[in-house]
Amino acid sequence: MATTTSSELTAPFLLLLLLAAVARSTAELVNLTLLTGAQEKGAVCLDGSPPGYHLQRGFGSGRHSWFIHLKGGAWCNTIGSSRNTIEDCSYRKMTYLGSSTLMGAVEFDGILSNDKQLNSDFYNWNKVVVRYCDGASFSGDAEAQDTDGSTIYFRGLRIWNAVLDELMEKGLASAKQAILSGCSAGGLATLLHCNDFHARFPKEVSAKCLPDGGFFLDAESLAGERYSTFFSEVVQLQNVSEVLPKDCLAKKNRTECFFAAELVKSIKAPTLIVNSAYDSWQIQNILAPAESYHGVSWSGCKSDIRNCSSSQIQVLNGFRKQFVDDVKVVKDKKGWGLFIDSCFYHCQLTEFPWSPWNSSASPELGNKTVAKAIGDWYFERSQQVKQIDCEYPCNPSCS
Repeated sequence: MATTTSSELTAPFLLLLLLAAVARSTAELVNLTLLTGAQEKGAVCLDGSPPGYHLQRGFGSGRHSWFIHLKGGAWCNTIGSSRNTIEDCSYRKMTYLGSSTLMGAVEFDGILSNDKQLNSDFYNWNKVVVRYCDGASFSGDAEAQDTDGSTIYFRGLRIWNAVLDELMEKGLASAKQAILSGCSAGGLATLLHCNDFHARFPKEVSAKCLPDGGFFLDAESLAGERYSTFFSEVVQLQNVSEVLPKDCLAKKNRTECFFAAELVKSIKAPTLIVNSAYDSWQIQNILAPAESYHGVSWSGCKSDIRNCSSSQIQVLNGFRKQFVDDVKVVKDKKGWGLFIDSCFYHCQLTEFPWSPWNSSASPELGNKTVAKAIGDWYFERSQQVKQIDCEYPCNPSCS
């Protein structure tokens, strides 16, 4: 495993601390709102508690514009865990990923910031963060018996519908502009619910989708196991079906239709896919999970791409090729966009300091930061925002 000296860490580490301090100085803590009548609607977290969201009201010219962001946090089948799927969901229900009783206020930063200098396009919009507590990207509808005899509720689809219905009553129904976004598992949820979100508005409303770090591949691990093995457990346990595209289900099984590469073929709403072709989470958990290799030969590489050997970079480039091949299906779709960089990131819009939103650490493609690219795509200030980066380490703007 390659090592890094303290002197080599100093400059970038201090920069990250500085950027984090600046972001936090302008970020606003927004309290949790619990869903009204959740139990009666059957729209509950894994432990049966009501789901929640954080709402920050828009102002000025943004009073009738809405940005809905779905939080992520993987799924109920931790890779490399000794627990089986039920046990993993049981564990999650004792955390904020499965119970609203353990949720607190969240900071609105990145694309959620109300600072005009940091977030000039969306700073004054109504902004909502929907908390993730179902373990299946807001898509399941089932329940199971826990090992202690209690019930585990898989009600992600009901949570989605109930929260959106409540937000519609709180002003979303009169939106003139709207974006559905999400990070990681929330990015996948954005793709799963994009058509439904778009269909909730009249045709004259500019309703678009913005999945961030949600384009997960059915890639093989170093040990040769496909990621569909893990997704199939989620799909079957949580009865994921209603949310999946019917045209896909006519030709493929439910697990195949749960992957982004199939979902995008059925999405009608304008969508911009933001993702790294060297997605750090996917490399660490799909391509090279701990059980897929022996010793520590991959530990340094998957924690920092700069530590990878030339042979490991070739493997990562194979992963990138599959990513680029899968995402090419949207290149000719009107109103769609791509911001596929070659940085070692996972999610780039919020949750600072891990994301580089509109900072000196932001990657650039076609001379545009991710913030500029999203604004140009949504407001149609540019004819085309479809950028796929070259192979690592070609992009000097990657931090």
